[in-house]
Amino acid sequence: MDPDTNGTLPIDDGADQPLEEEMYSSWALLILMTLLIGALWTSYFLQLRKIRAVHETVISIMAGMIVGLVIKLAPGTIIQDMVKFKQGFFFNLLLPPIILNSGYELKRRNFFLNFGTILTFAMAGTFIAAVVTGVCTYVYAFLKPEGISISFLDSMIFGSILSATDPVTILAIFNQLHVDPQLFSIISGESLLNDAVAIVLSDTLRKFRGQELHVVNIFKGIGLFLGVFWASTFIGILFGVVVALMLKYSQLSRFSSIESCLVLLMAYSSYFFSNGTQMSGIVTLLFTGITLKHYAYDNLSIRSKRATKFMFQILSQLSENFIFIYLGINLFTQDDLDYKPLFILATLAFICVARYASVAPLSMMINAVCRALGKPDQLPRNHQMMLFWAGLRGAVAFALASGITGDSAPAMRTTILAVVVLTVLLFGGTTSRMLQVLDVKTGVVEPDDSASENEEDEDEDGGKTTSQRSKHGKKYNRLNTDDPSEERLLDPVEDDDLLETGQQHQRRRKGRNQDYNDISIGGLLSGPLGEPIPEDRPPHWFVSFDEKWLKPFLTKKHIQQRNQTLAEYWREKRRKMERANRSMLDGIRGMGVDDDDYDNSDALTLNSVKSSSRLNRTTSSSPSSHSGGFPRATLQGGSSSSKIVIGSGRVFGRSPSVDEDEDGM
Repeated sequence: MDPDTNGTLPIDDGADQPLEEEMYSSWALLILMTLLIGALWTSYFLQLRKIRAVHETVISIMAGMIVGLVIKLAPGTIIQDMVKFKQGFFFNLLLPPIILNSGYELKRRNFFLNFGTILTFAMAGTFIAAVVTGVCTYVYAFLKPEGISISFLDSMIFGSILSATDPVTILAIFNQLHVDPQLFSIISGESLLNDAVAIVLSDTLRKFRGQELHVVNIFKGIGLFLGVFWASTFIGILFGVVVALMLKYSQLSRFSSIESCLVLLMAYSSYFFSNGTQMSGIVTLLFTGITLKHYAYDNLSIRSKRATKFMFQILSQLSENFIFIYLGINLFTQDDLDYKPLFILATLAFICVARYASVAPLSMMINAVCRALGKPDQLPRNHQMMLFWAGLRGAVAFALASGITGDSAPAMRTTILAVVVLTVLLFGGTTSRMLQVLDVKTGVVEPDDSASENEEDEDEDGGKTTSQRSKHGKKYNRLNTDDPSEERLLDPVEDDDLLETGQQHQRRRKGRNQDYNDISIGGLLSGPLGEPIPEDRPPHWFVSFDEKWLKPFLTKKHIQQRNQTLAEYWREKRRKMERANRSMLDGIRGMGVDDDDYDNSDALTLNSVKSSSRLNRTTSSSPSSHSGGFPRATLQGGSSSSKIVIGSGRVFGRSPSVDEDEDGM
């Protein structure tokens, strides 16, 4: 192509124009696909070598910036036009998979336990951040250091757009390091909801363009905002319930590919329906995903459970990586770029001040409420600082910037794009180090919310199928069901994984072939030594209502029977553990451990029992040991080979590995 044409297509050659456009679109897509493949390979090597200092999203943005600069300097503008950020492409294709997977994979228990805190940060925190950023921007524009002129309403719209946090990088690192579940749920829940809040808030403010700002309009805006938010939530729940009923009263489980496709399409339909009715599609899709996992998931066939789970994860990962590459490229290829260095630095400072102004006071208020209710502080100081550090801005902010108007609109759009890139590089690139500096708890593995996840254990057992594992001596029971695809295998040993965390879970995985009686239950069932294992606290009224009415109404009958069977199994397990706890206390007391040597308020610990056992071995091997010291411990009918398990500081079961641990001391 002649460089003098600046990469434009000849007007008089209409016959060749479609072919040339197809060629250039292929090159543009190939560039994006190559960057995406490179990002995934980078993710593979980083995870393989356990490198946490640098995250794949940071590398994706930097690679996109390099390629964007090359495209900008290259002759011609056709490819540059094809890789430009398009708002419709982002909101309709890239964003929905991320939101849907977030709702589908959400740890619902922690999310709803911390829902009040999440909602406080998502609504009040976003509002505070928007106001602080908007006011600071208006004051800065009033001084006109770089010739920037921004009205008060446009400043508030600018602040509401930049109040949307998107800590994809931080949450990915949190997930790899298994950060404290409560902190993880608060940050992830806040980021999901405040994206929606920022969208609704900016759209609400745009509706008042050209109107006078008075008290009536302020209350009208607040009412409109709350109405849109809760209406969007209701739409999402409604779509999820419809899917659950559709699966319950049909035989779609016989055709797993059709079933999986329908679940995906119905979820996407909720997003587009909500946007079409001028509601918040993000809020709708989030609660559609939550409702699907809570009610519809159990109605799916096993193949569809796996298919939907991995399909949503794959689409989400592709979208996340693509978005960061997209942002990096557009840092140089976007139209009307107007870089104002002082304004970019000032805005970066404004959002940091706004983030602190929203996190610190609200955290103090939440902790004060907890203390008033007699509960410990929910947000310690290190969690507050990590919340502040999680204030990254993402692609949602840049997508919303396309609606900015006015004389300084190009400068504001460019500033938002630059701030997004800088926050990802600065805050996202230092997340691992901040976790160490703030001493945030890591390595915490939670049990999954759903009891239906055990069908995936076969992959962790070396890829053996269910039938293969049954041939290796495991006992399974087939539930009576009319649906041949709903073969649910009950295995007490497998189901114990629901209650195991951390090292207990890992040890258990290594010792699957051991006798079931020698495998301990897990710290969650352990109680104070010598006391009955405490029952769970009384469930919330909605949990009781849900278990009694909603789930039976929305779930297949044989699924309900299975759930009742599992619930009865765990109740019986609790009763057995309580009896074992009491009998083991009697056996340990028979060792001769003097209560005066230890604090009576604490349970017997691992060190105390090990020291007693070591002393027993020493005294029994010496000639004079029979005249003093502790007697030899005998448990379960005087057997000297009984093995004691210490879990979470308390004796709670039996394990074959304790003697080996003692010998290695």
